[in-house]
Amino acid sequence: QVQLVESGGGLVQAGGSLRLSCAASGRSFSTYIMGWFRQAPGKEREFVAHISGSGGSTFYADSVKGRFTISRDNAKNTVSLQMNSLKPSDTAVYYCNARREGDYWGQGTQVTVSS
Repeated sequence: QVQLVESGGGLVQAGGSLRLSCAASGRSFSTYIMGWFRQAPGKEREFVAHISGSGGSTFYADSVKGRFTISRDNAKNTVSLQMNSLKPSDTAVYYCNARREGDYWGQGTQVTVSS
């Protein structure tokens, strides 16, 4: 089992940048596919990006492609999401996800982008 704690959310103006981090506890971090999801008010949770266990493969939602970058450090048990050129439509609670035999979630971190 893995426990996840996100950090790095906040308020930023449109066009700005934020970096989210997720610290994982537990064993075998490199065996988990790590991802980020988000949920805006009144909407369902949606996929943002994920990264393979080795970090060699990444995949992004079309809405963030070219603006967001996911990365991981298996030595530190962390995964990050660098978010650039932020838009008001990126406003949401962002959740870290670990997937192997099941899904594990962090508590979420709020990102607010003002226009």
